[in-house]
Amino acid sequence: MNREFPGATTGVATSAGSYYALIGGFWSQYFTQSSAANQYKTIDNYSIGVLDLNGAWSSMYDAILDLRNVKKNAQETGHWDYYLMSTVMEAYAFQVLTDSYGAVPYTQATNPEILAPAFDQPDVIYDGLVANLKDALSKDISTSPTDIIPGTDDLVFGGNMDNWKRFANTMLLKLYLRQTNSRPAVAQQGIQQLLTSGAQFLTSNAGITQYINEANRSNPLYETDRRQLNVATNLRASTTLYSYLDSNNDPRFSYFYENGPSQDQGDYDNSANSTAAVIKLSATDPVYFISASESYFLQAEANLRYNGGANAQTLYESGVTAAFAQWGITPGTLLTGAYAYPNSTTNDNLNAIITQKWISFFPGKGYEAFYEQKRTNIPAISSVAQSDPAYIPGQLAYSITGTTGGKFPKRIVYPVSESQTNPSFPGIKPITERLWYDAN
Repeated sequence: MNREFPGATTGVATSAGSYYALIGGFWSQYFTQSSAANQYKTIDNYSIGVLDLNGAWSSMYDAILDLRNVKKNAQETGHWDYYLMSTVMEAYAFQVLTDSYGAVPYTQATNPEILAPAFDQPDVIYDGLVANLKDALSKDISTSPTDIIPGTDDLVFGGNMDNWKRFANTMLLKLYLRQTNSRPAVAQQGIQQLLTSGAQFLTSNAGITQYINEANRSNPLYETDRRQLNVATNLRASTTLYSYLDSNNDPRFSYFYENGPSQDQGDYDNSANSTAAVIKLSATDPVYFISASESYFLQAEANLRYNGGANAQTLYESGVTAAFAQWGITPGTLLTGAYAYPNSTTNDNLNAIITQKWISFFPGKGYEAFYEQKRTNIPAISSVAQSDPAYIPGQLAYSITGTTGGKFPKRIVYPVSESQTNPSFPGIKPITERLWYDAN
């Protein structure tokens, strides 16, 4: 267990923090393709196909296989600490998969006796993940054998089981909130039960921070974009996030982007953009599964929607403060100025929460920002081009080189590995077909 678990955890981090981070960063409009390269044009113009990014799928399922092995061994030996840890990481991995593709192999996945695993629908997967998390939380960890104890093999919390319980509760909260459109009664009942039960949520970052500046040991996004491609200027600052930070004098601006102007989303055929600001990445950047800031924003939304707004402002402000702390800075007067909690209508308050969550995911969790935008329509979609003087900073803009007739992407296409080898494959889905949590 203690040998497989760290590899499985880093496997999830590598898959989410590289492949999905790249897609999410483009589609959440943190960055756009450089005019001096062509590496990511198919992502930026919404034309990715079944031959693209197959590694995202396979590497995530490889990690899930290891996690399920850890969980099986832990259950057989009563190591309820590892049982909880593997259950939480498995839930995170499947949440990313199903929120990206829709139906995916879940119940029959990783079973060597089933060569064509069925594709389970998202609601089945979500119900399974919720049940698994509750089951793992119900185990008495204090009875776990002491022959193997989580420690250095636990790259997330170093064996702190209280934090793993908080991680599990925060995953439950996240899963329920993602269903506010698709199954509102399930979302409400689950969240209210969490809030009234006194469940404790994350107040610290759940992630991997041990990356170093060496090949195959650095941050996955840095490793994929900078080291392996050996190109330092592929990712340029999208006008969308750039303009929002700039218009609000957000000090994170200088931590996100190098010097230079922004580039309108998808405007990579314009040679005038050769001086557009490059995004900043570091080999030692952490990968957050759920950051403290995301936890606070989840709690703020939950209290806003289902608890009469109690503590929503305090939780929102804690989320903003934690998001700035990721960069070693504070929001200062922004909390009472441009980023002050509206304390107004539910829509205005929700807009503030989700907007700040969107920013907090930069640079490596744009996939979560993408899911949340589909669920909440925040940030809003601009009715004008970014070159128009009427453009509102921070609104999403359709890619200038977009190939989908003005329709934004809503899912990732299935990889060719499934369509060619799995008879249970449900068929190619267009990139513009909505997923179940989508508000539209």
